[in-house]
Amino acid sequence: GFKTCVLTNNWVDDGAGRFRTAAVLQRLRSRFDLVLESCRIGMRKPDPGIYSYALEVLQAEPREV
Repeated sequence: GFKTCVLTNNWVDDGAGRFRTAAVLQRLRSRFDLVLESCRIGMRKPDPGIYSYALEVLQAEPREV
C-alpha cells in the first residue's frame, strides 16, 4: 500500500560519465514507484515547489508522507 519516491538534485549529464549516471537512475526506477530528477522538472531541493510537485504526482497529501 505504500508508494515510494526518489527526489534528486542533479543536472543533465552530457559528460563521459553519463552512462554510469543513467545506469544508477535506471536501477532506482526499477525499485521505486517514482524517480523525480530536479533537472527534468526545473526545480531543486530545498525549493518547496519540488515537494508540492512530488505530492501531486504521487497523488498524496502532506499528512500521508
